[in-house]
Amino acid sequence: MTDLPGGDAPDEDAPLLPERRVRRRRGATAPTAPGPVPPTDPTTAAFQAHVRSARSELENQVAHARAEFDQANERIKERTGRDLIVAIGIGLAIGATVVVSLIFWKWIFVVFALGAAVLGVFEFGRALQGSGRRVDLVPQVVLGSVLVVSAWFLQMWLLWVVVFAAVAVTVVWRLVAQMVARDGRRYGDVLDDALVAGFLQLYVPFMAALCVVLLRQERGEFWVLAFLIVVVAADTGAYATGLMIGRHPMAPRISPKKTWEGFAGAAAASLIAGVLLAWLLLQLPVWTGLILGIIILGTATVGDLGESMIKRDLGIKDMSSWLPGHGGVLDRLDSILLSAPAALALYYLLTPLVTR
Repeated sequence: MTDLPGGDAPDEDAPLLPERRVRRRRGATAPTAPGPVPPTDPTTAAFQAHVRSARSELENQVAHARAEFDQANERIKERTGRDLIVAIGIGLAIGATVVVSLIFWKWIFVVFALGAAVLGVFEFGRALQGSGRRVDLVPQVVLGSVLVVSAWFLQMWLLWVVVFAAVAVTVVWRLVAQMVARDGRRYGDVLDDALVAGFLQLYVPFMAALCVVLLRQERGEFWVLAFLIVVVAADTGAYATGLMIGRHPMAPRISPKKTWEGFAGAAAASLIAGVLLAWLLLQLPVWTGLILGIIILGTATVGDLGESMIKRDLGIKDMSSWLPGHGGVLDRLDSILLSAPAALALYYLLTPLVTR
């Protein structure tokens, strides 16, 4: 045993301090002084600096692009009254649902059409009530649902019977309800209420029912898809062209934001879509696509302007706010509803020309 500095030998019988016992038991060694830090490789340091610079530049570019996009979106929203991003997202979701249902499960599209018709009747009825009209929502919704479902199961002549019954029942219901109310309402207002009751059934459920009738036909799902695509193409062409170069109002007293330049864009888009669909989807001669595009363009434009005139008469901007970026359900159906009977007529007219 070696002596410790100072000449005294360690006492092996002396108790160890707690930390010394732990070290001895665990085999711990005394901490050593840290060695010198190896110098950083100049190549590694330069690479890390380059990565940090590139990341910072990318973040700045993304932030700048985001700011420019937000500013452009705000300008579009200010001009059109729509949130472009939300509108595109909802439009794509609805479009995907419609396409999948038409291609794989027709009955799902019937459910989709039924839901759209019910919501359209409800929000139109509420808008009419807000303007002072007396509308009986429960019979309107119930009879409208019966009308749409009947189009899937009944022959066309029986569907006309259901249409007549739905209109008659809603009109009589309104007259009886007015007789029970006895609130001194003027004769002219009561007559207007009755006419509105019948118009509501013809405008929304009946047009939706004709779309279901078209769906029932042989290859009808492709015809429904075709006329919907032409309507969307016309709407998109009008929106984009009017936004970029629109200067001359088309119908300023009805819809101030619609321009002749936008209509020209809608015409070009619908004609191109009609030709491509006739050739690739409907198995028709190419020239029939021009007829399809022109007819659907006309009905879609009249339907859009017609609903705009109704909203202006009611003193509202949108039928509802159920679809952010779009307004109400009826605001998206206005061009489609009037195009459904035109598409059905074109089916009967052009189907004999199928080339293969």
